[in-house]
Amino acid sequence: MPRLAAASLVGTAIEFYDFFIYGTAAALVLGPLFFPTFSPLAGTLAAFATFGVGFVARPLGSVLFGHLGDRRGRRPVLVISLLMTGLATVAVGCVPTFESIGVAAPLLLLVLRFVQGVGLGGEWGGAVLLTAEHAPPERRALWSSFPQVGPSIGFLLANGITLTLSATLTDAQFASWGWRIPFWGAGLLALAGLVLRASLVESPDFLQVREHARVPFVEVAREHWRLVLLTAGALAVGYAVFYAVTTWSLAYGVEHLGVSRTVMLACIMAAVVVKGALTPVAALLGDRYGRRPMCLVGCAATALWMFPMVALLATGEPLLMFTGFLVTMLAFVTMFAVVSAYLPELYAPRVRCTGAAVGYNLAGVLGGALTPMVATAAARGEGPPWGVAAYLAAMAVLSLGCFALLPETRPARKEVVVPVAG
Repeated sequence: MPRLAAASLVGTAIEFYDFFIYGTAAALVLGPLFFPTFSPLAGTLAAFATFGVGFVARPLGSVLFGHLGDRRGRRPVLVISLLMTGLATVAVGCVPTFESIGVAAPLLLLVLRFVQGVGLGGEWGGAVLLTAEHAPPERRALWSSFPQVGPSIGFLLANGITLTLSATLTDAQFASWGWRIPFWGAGLLALAGLVLRASLVESPDFLQVREHARVPFVEVAREHWRLVLLTAGALAVGYAVFYAVTTWSLAYGVEHLGVSRTVMLACIMAAVVVKGALTPVAALLGDRYGRRPMCLVGCAATALWMFPMVALLATGEPLLMFTGFLVTMLAFVTMFAVVSAYLPELYAPRVRCTGAAVGYNLAGVLGGALTPMVATAAARGEGPPWGVAAYLAAMAVLSLGCFALLPETRPARKEVVVPVAG
């Protein structure tokens, strides 16, 4: 289990590094470089639109790779998805700007971001299932939480490199070539991940399936459509608040509040460090008290905290902004630490890779694709962006309702019977 968990964690870290580095670049430099004829606000919105395309592509990736995972095994999904995402990310770092090739530049960004999304749509299902299906039932949430730590590491790696470059290069150097370096680094990371995953063994649950679904997505759409929609709605708030903190607030702090990008990145990264460290702890609570109660608590906390979070962000004070981000990440991890056990337990093994991945990635479309754009538009004008807080709180209420309609899946705890003498 430690070897499997480590391989899944490293793989998801690399894949999400690829995905997050684009979001950071979209918040900081892609607007002026690829949409120079737009106003600053319109350029940021356009850059976030290409960012959102990756989320739109993720359900397609979950269908394609889910078919592969349910028909041929979880292991091949991990290798192909990592290779696809890594190559697309390196290619983004090589795209000439609008000044060099005109409108072809943003179009190339759009295509490569789509390929990134397809690859990542397959990654989560393969990595989580391979770990969850090997794990003992009483510790399934704990072991399957390690792939959920991967996004935190990927985010920290992506933003740590950006923070270093931002602190050591001039604005002109960063805009000219510095922003490309993190994308090129994805190639080396992908090679390391492929080497690590080459020795993984196939999931026992998959090997025990006697009859595989001929077209898993058709079976999921016909027999489990309500479950897919409920899980998508339930997880949407997690995506919304995560990208509100890590992507929209970065752009808002730099462009609207005048806070340096180094300070903003440091505040966000510090909150994500705590979130990643506490993921296994929250997963242990999920093994003890159940998946659904943890998710309900996380949704309720998110709904209550969004207005204070926005008020703290609007101050522009680093310590207050960090506090707002930290509590948001704690509410987030309360939900998402157990999701990697919860979703697989909702589906039978014959369609599990497709069902769990489609629900998870549809939530990304609902919560992640639109949030940076909606929040940027809602934050126009003076004063704290209360519209952003209202939007995120409404998403939390929606997800709370969806979680309330889902069943609990935690395996029954085995009772130890002690014989009494006499």
